[in-house]
Amino acid sequence: MLKQNYPPEVLTKKPSFDRIDITMYRIIRIKGLMIHGRAVILEQLSALAEPTRSRLMLILEQRELTVSELCGVLQMPQSTVSRHLKALAESKFITSRAEGTRHLYSLIDDGRDLPSGRLWSLVREQIGTSITITQDQHRIAGVLAERQQQSKAFFRSSASQWDRLREELFGQNFHLPALLGLLDDRWVIGDLGTGSGHVTAALAPFVKNVIAVDGSSAMLEAAHNRLEGIPNVELRLGELESLPISNNKLDAAILALVLHHLPEPEKALSEVARVIRPGGRLVIVDMLSHDRDYYRQQMGHIWLGFSKDQLNHYLESTKFEGIRIRPLTPDPKGKGPALFSASARKSVN
Repeated sequence: MLKQNYPPEVLTKKPSFDRIDITMYRIIRIKGLMIHGRAVILEQLSALAEPTRSRLMLILEQRELTVSELCGVLQMPQSTVSRHLKALAESKFITSRAEGTRHLYSLIDDGRDLPSGRLWSLVREQIGTSITITQDQHRIAGVLAERQQQSKAFFRSSASQWDRLREELFGQNFHLPALLGLLDDRWVIGDLGTGSGHVTAALAPFVKNVIAVDGSSAMLEAAHNRLEGIPNVELRLGELESLPISNNKLDAAILALVLHHLPEPEKALSEVARVIRPGGRLVIVDMLSHDRDYYRQQMGHIWLGFSKDQLNHYLESTKFEGIRIRPLTPDPKGKGPALFSASARKSVN
């Protein structure tokens, strides 16, 4: 056997079985890879050789569709479409995801640089302009139009009840936290008079940094417990009339239900203007003028809310411009006075 498999010069030397074993192992290993690679590419060629599957590939690279929608585009029964989808999925051309009781199919996005992706690109060049493919494109538009009609039909029948349905599903104010996404993620924001840190917790995920200031060590302790583990929050002890923040440090600041506790609101707003950069924003949420005098004793209020004229005067005299003051829609569950929201920007002059 050795004389038949090895050259004469090998047989004249003492055999090195280690060397022979390693050589044979390499040959077997390389051949194994070649056979395996050849089988994969043949499977993928076979998958794309079926015209219906190529049509499916062209459809799914444009839109994610269900089996029933694909049946409408191809004008074929579900059993046939499902069989072709299975073959494409096994060849790693397409993927699917569950959505409730249905499955949506699409091309595998990250396959363009793989051999399968290059193979599909070659096939696509040859089949992309046939009459059959053009008809498929027209039917895709019809499927998408049907989707839209289903949605419109729902709203036609539910428009009068839409607010109630949405509130039952998501609550009355689900959209308000989402609006925080409008904040610039490079901003440093001051939550001035943070209290227990409720507002800071809402702002922190959307901005670079939040500096939360309060004059009460007990409140800061409560805020610390709430905000523990949030890395972009700084808690600082200090009064609003003498903020522990450097000049022009903040891109924006918020005073939420704080102003009515301050002996000199105008002085505090002047200090807030110092720490906001020119062009930076200020938001104030507080109570409109009311007559609940017992709040002074029960809750430590110094001011019984503020009128629009009073607040305009405070802001204009402390270098703020672009002032907008709007009453807020009362929460049906709220028992306190009506609130307002005031926004302004620091003058650049």
